[in-house]
Amino acid sequence: MRRSLHVKLVLIMVLLVISLMTVAGAFLINSVGRFYLKDFYTQMADFFSEDAEIWRDLEEAKEGETDPVASIESYLAGNMGILGVDGRNRNYYILDDTGAYLASSLDSDQEESGFQVEITENIRHAILTGEPGSRSSATASYMDVAIPITRGDSDYIIYIMDNRQTVQDLSRNMFILIIEALAFGLVISGLLSFLLSKTMVIPIQRLTEGAKRMAEGEFQRVITVESQDEIGVLTDTFNDMARQMEKTLLTVESERTKLDALFLHMTDGVVAFNRNGEVIHANPAAEAMLDQPIPVGGSVTYDGLFGGIAPLWEVLSRDGESLEGEISREDRGLKLLFAPFDREEQAGVLVVIHDVTEQMKTEFMRREFVANVSHELRTPLTNIRSYAETLADAPDLPEDMRGSFLQVILNESDRMTHIVQDLLTLSRFDSGKNGLNLSTFPIGDALQDLCRAVQMEANKRGHKLELQMEGGLPDLRADRERILQVLMNVVSNAIKYTPDNGQILIDAGCQDGGVWVEVTDNGIGIPAADRNRIFDRFYRVDKARSRESGGTGLGLSIAKEIVIQHEGSLSLVDREGPGTTIRLELKTEGPAHEQ
Repeated sequence: MRRSLHVKLVLIMVLLVISLMTVAGAFLINSVGRFYLKDFYTQMADFFSEDAEIWRDLEEAKEGETDPVASIESYLAGNMGILGVDGRNRNYYILDDTGAYLASSLDSDQEESGFQVEITENIRHAILTGEPGSRSSATASYMDVAIPITRGDSDYIIYIMDNRQTVQDLSRNMFILIIEALAFGLVISGLLSFLLSKTMVIPIQRLTEGAKRMAEGEFQRVITVESQDEIGVLTDTFNDMARQMEKTLLTVESERTKLDALFLHMTDGVVAFNRNGEVIHANPAAEAMLDQPIPVGGSVTYDGLFGGIAPLWEVLSRDGESLEGEISREDRGLKLLFAPFDREEQAGVLVVIHDVTEQMKTEFMRREFVANVSHELRTPLTNIRSYAETLADAPDLPEDMRGSFLQVILNESDRMTHIVQDLLTLSRFDSGKNGLNLSTFPIGDALQDLCRAVQMEANKRGHKLELQMEGGLPDLRADRERILQVLMNVVSNAIKYTPDNGQILIDAGCQDGGVWVEVTDNGIGIPAADRNRIFDRFYRVDKARSRESGGTGLGLSIAKEIVIQHEGSLSLVDREGPGTTIRLELKTEGPAHEQ
């Protein structure tokens, strides 16, 4: 780390110096080139200005002049200092109106036989337009101007060209100077950056050592703050963080101790597994409920304990939802709750075990209580009926009032008697004492008997009752009277709760070694909120209407228990539109147990 920081800081300073010198050198060199370019054209513009005397000397021929070119050359040679012509890097040339070479400032030994001046863009401009050509380019290797003049009867072009050698020499010397300054600057910056990095690295090294001690659990040592700059503030903050972390760890440890005590003494069992199904935690309550030791990291796994109830992969794949299950251990009933934790990483599964043995016993006692109450109610109900009959013969009350009162008493006593009878039936089913009288009979004949039995009641309401059966229905082994009781209850409900002039369809068929019967009506239907509870005891969708129809709320519960005894199913079919469809499914060979 120390070497890395030193190297980084030195490299930063070196790169900074190189960058600055490169930018400065490029700027200086370009500035020199632009300065010489501007100075050249300014010098030419100043000389070839509209000064009448200069143009008169160039264009007016003298008396007896026989060689205009020599006169022009003589005038230019006299002004070489003003023009900056030195005969080496900058020269003047006298050209005719076609650009052909006539004379120049070159020495005679520099002029070769057939020497011609290259026609540049400025020369071409002067030839074609008769105007001075002074276009410049910073990227060109020369600077030039072409001035057209007329002397006597002839046209000439004064062409001055600078090969920029002076600029190049100056730029080369400046580049060497920049390189030397860069080398010197690199040495200085390297030394300074090394010293600077040393002052920065030492406190950082101390912070690193403090972080290592903190990682090892040592929080008491305080790092000395030797400065008030950013590093000093960082060091002070680090010391505060260490103290705060020590407090946080103590708090976490305290909470962990509390949780361990909670898990140890809680009545519910808790077993935690990692995603491989290995035990990572188990409290004594879980071991007591499951009646076996559950060592952490031992041979006991999730699959061995709960794999048959909820597979591990299924629980881990649940998106924030838990699963429930139940198991039995001898005379103990256990309810299980499976929940994944750290779902994103699928870290594991938490299983909470709740002992529901007492609840099961309480439920059993409640059912027994219903049976006992029903038995106790039969005697007073009989007395009420006898008393009502006696009152019917009493001459003291008006005839209409007496008859009305007695009829109400009789109706209520009948209804309560039915409730008691239904409760007794359910009690027998719950206790398993209500045996089935199994026999083999044609299901089609039973359905026809059912239709004949309810046809008159359907006709009173104006209902259309229709029976549809598939051909070749097999014989059914079941308790014929009980199955007819189930179907009678379903069809009677359809007749009662379907408005007048309705339609009731009884449909039957066979599939997969069983038979099915569906009863469909176009009546008032069952709201979605009530569909899951229609088979509950005493549950009514419309309590007022049920009482008007004489219902007790136990018919479908009894029907459900009868079907369960036959190892079949009775369910509400989900479908669109008004009305209700109840489906009964039974195995043709009957229940596995023979009673």
